[in-house]
Amino acid sequence: MGPRLVQRRLEDVQRQLGQARESLAVLEEQVAVWNDALEDARIRALVSETPLQSKEYDELARHVMVANAEMKRRASEVHELVVARDELLREWTPRNDNG
Repeated sequence: MGPRLVQRRLEDVQRQLGQARESLAVLEEQVAVWNDALEDARIRALVSETPLQSKEYDELARHVMVANAEMKRRASEVHELVVARDELLREWTPRNDNG
């Protein structure tokens, strides 16, 4: 790959990495809130012993499980982009504008 192509690809990967990290951070915050809500729902289900409270807890538990899986997927994506960026950085030779 030519230096200009490597630089363009590096810029693209860096942009994707920034977006992926931001997306992961937002999801991590949401999951933290959902985990708190899940704990509250668990306690309500135990105390009330009603089918409605148990159903609410089960639905929220499934939601949190899916969110955790998505969080792992996004973390993996961030890791893959970091690896791709590091490989491109090893290939890239900065252009010398001074001569």
